[in-house]
Amino acid sequence: MPAQAITEALKRVLSDLNIAAPDEKVLEHPAELEKGDYATGIALKLAKQAGMAPRALAEKIVAGLGTIPGVAKIEIAGAGFVNFFLESKVFAETVDVARSTVGKWGRNADNAGKKFMVEYTDPNPFKEFHIGHLMSNAIGESVARLIEYTGAEVKRANYQGDVGPHVAKALWGLKKLALSASDSAALGKAYAAGAGAYESDASVRPEIDAINAKVYDRSDTEVNKLYDEGRKTSLAHFEELYKMLGTKFDFYYFESETASRGIDIVRQHPDVFVQSEGAVVYHGSHTRVFITSKGLPTYEAKELGLAEMKAAAWQFDKSITVTAHEQSGYFEVVIAAMQQVQPELAQKLKHITHGMMRLPSGKMSSRTGDVITGESLLNDLIEQAKLRAQDSRADDTKQLAQDVAVAAVKYQILKQASGRDIVFDRERALSLDGDSGPYLQYAHARAHQLVERARTQSVEPEVDINAAQSDLTRLLHRFPEAVAYAAKELEPHLLTNYMLEFASAFNSWYAQEHILDGSAGSPHKVAVVDAVRATLSTGLHLLGIPAPEKM
Repeated sequence: MPAQAITEALKRVLSDLNIAAPDEKVLEHPAELEKGDYATGIALKLAKQAGMAPRALAEKIVAGLGTIPGVAKIEIAGAGFVNFFLESKVFAETVDVARSTVGKWGRNADNAGKKFMVEYTDPNPFKEFHIGHLMSNAIGESVARLIEYTGAEVKRANYQGDVGPHVAKALWGLKKLALSASDSAALGKAYAAGAGAYESDASVRPEIDAINAKVYDRSDTEVNKLYDEGRKTSLAHFEELYKMLGTKFDFYYFESETASRGIDIVRQHPDVFVQSEGAVVYHGSHTRVFITSKGLPTYEAKELGLAEMKAAAWQFDKSITVTAHEQSGYFEVVIAAMQQVQPELAQKLKHITHGMMRLPSGKMSSRTGDVITGESLLNDLIEQAKLRAQDSRADDTKQLAQDVAVAAVKYQILKQASGRDIVFDRERALSLDGDSGPYLQYAHARAHQLVERARTQSVEPEVDINAAQSDLTRLLHRFPEAVAYAAKELEPHLLTNYMLEFASAFNSWYAQEHILDGSAGSPHKVAVVDAVRATLSTGLHLLGIPAPEKM
């Protein structure tokens, strides 16, 4: 690999100059392709240590590098940057590797042999699938796929609150409004009614609190029947959404199961969790209740039980949880407490947070004032995509509309760092003109159809080494590193940004080239398109976005 050869050559020269090489990565990709395929600012960093000006040190480094396999040219730029330009044969090899290793192109073994559990989505039965669940799912699924692509074994987990005040409020609403627990839409209405009554009517609170206690102790036949039916309805409906989003979970955990285990852990450590006004609390960066004065476990206590259940079910090296940023403080306290009662387990835990989603208007609500849920947003995008797909060449416009809707929302979530808030613009999200999921899908479909057309015309792809170097193939060469970087940082947006740049480069190249023009250059151009197709397909998969073959 050229990057490894360049790095080793740099370290050798520094050693010859009696200069200690830095521990961090010494190579980067220049932001502008005209400045090379790799660059290093090592001369600027080490000039003081070397006792000379950065430019002078850069000249000494370049003079000592000699010939590096795969490197055609080395230049010094500015105050002391060293730029490396790769040989055309490197890009020819990249094109061949990309198109011949579909499904494996860009893989690495950075996490080979390791086991990761990734918990995400976490919708609560009896409540609607809201925007936060959509964001958690998009980030969590992409993180899981990226880690898998580094050689790790990954298990996906889903933790759901099937007990607690929200359940009691929904059950109260079902009874009060005489709604059916077998109707998923009715469950959302029932919860809204119960939550509103709990806040506005003090006389209702004891009723809902009593239902809450009965859910835990299973002491009421009527409540049990409503609960069991509603829980089953919710979970079945969520499975439909997971299928649409491309997620299949390996483990399901529920608060009804973690509750008793969490209570046991808390009770077993009275030196860590102390009595306070009838409740059991933990004094950390701020005080948190783990068991209420009524003897019920809080989210914090259940989280202790959850961690223990995960470890018992599967011996992982790292457990990652994706939740909203607003839960950061809660997780800090839970992990701090866990470090005292489960220290070996605590060090295996990592928390990834995501921001909030809002519309350009600033509020996540429809024109009628109703709150937009994750499910309603998806359904709205599907309907809009159906209208746009009527003139499509795809055989199944219904499936295409769903694929486009998923791409639209996931891309908007994944194009920014996980912790940042998102302004969701429907028109931008569904656009085919750039900076959108459908734009990436359309580039892939275009590449796929070109390759298929070449096959019908008996044009066999064949790389021409002399024609292999272009802005497009130079970006293609960076794909494995983009994947590795995103996986290492657990940040899908790093790959999303690369994918947009790559798709844009392909569309620009396509606009300037005549692919199937019958010329001697057609086989090479078809090979490049085939490599593009493989790259876009793999990249979209790693982002959890469908890759339609026709649009």
